[in-house]
Amino acid sequence: MQDKLLEGYGRFRKGYYQRNRARLEQLAQKQAPEVAMVSCCDSRVDPSILFDVEPGDIFVIRNVANLVPPFETKGDYHGTSAALEFAVTCLQVKQIVVLGHANCGGIRALMENDGSIKSAGFINSWMQIAAPAKEKVLANHDYNTLEQQIDACEKTAVSYSLRNLMSYPWIRERVVAGRLKLIACYYDLRCGELVDVDEINATSAICDSYSSHSTR
Repeated sequence: MQDKLLEGYGRFRKGYYQRNRARLEQLAQKQAPEVAMVSCCDSRVDPSILFDVEPGDIFVIRNVANLVPPFETKGDYHGTSAALEFAVTCLQVKQIVVLGHANCGGIRALMENDGSIKSAGFINSWMQIAAPAKEKVLANHDYNTLEQQIDACEKTAVSYSLRNLMSYPWIRERVVAGRLKLIACYYDLRCGELVDVDEINATSAICDSYSSHSTR
């Protein structure tokens, strides 16, 4: 382990751990976060620092480009879906936040791929979850440059992830019943600004669109 990490752990052990020992020992027995957050694994976006919260406050699910795949049961690996299921059905969180961010490498890779890159790697396959967001952005001719398209796709992908959340029956059921709230926001790390993704920040319209399918 790098010296920087070991030195940091030493400061944690002597400082934060000692000051908050009772709380941390309590958390060792049980966690009860009210918020689950889907965030990018980008090293520059740390939800605990960004929202200034304590251990146990947020159940963080991190992946490339903070994407939520649609509900399906035929695939082999469901890391994000399994974490969501645990947060919702076991921890009974009250909110799910999808946190997008500026300068996302995954979204950039998606937007820069014109179809000529046929990669057998994991990233290209994973980023296809956001392909509908890319198509929507490319269909909007108000975005004249690649940078504008990337910026728009970062936000649009968040909206699609929120819609994908509603494809999970145990999420949809709780949202329609008013026991679970879905929130989308976007962090611009270039200026430190956090904004709502207004297009889908209110979940009522989404509830309406899915309520007729709630018994499926």
